[in-house]
Amino acid sequence: MKSKLKVLARELRKSSAKPEAILWKRLRGRRFSNFKFKRQQTLGAYIVDFVCFERRLIIELDGYQHGFDENLQRDRQRDDWLRSQCFTVLRFSNGELLRSMDNTLQTIWRVLNQKVE
Repeated sequence: MKSKLKVLARELRKSSAKPEAILWKRLRGRRFSNFKFKRQQTLGAYIVDFVCFERRLIIELDGYQHGFDENLQRDRQRDDWLRSQCFTVLRFSNGELLRSMDNTLQTIWRVLNQKVE
């Protein structure tokens, strides 16, 4: 199962949606407050959009399909499992990111820096 997930994660990296590509441009290569992020990373039975292992922060960008009841339930279960692994999960809609990149980045920065010990 993991090998299928890794193949899928690799494919997702190659074909990222426009909002993901825009955020990745800001996060990659330690460009964001010198924190290292990875994208489309496998964790357990899941693939997360972005993860900073140093601060155990996951960032998810949600398209319109996440608003449907069955997807909301799956997202809750997924987030619960990720939190049980000591990750903080931030979710932003694609529209939210595109309308207000500055607010999105400020939220991410605040959470990253709250976790400083």
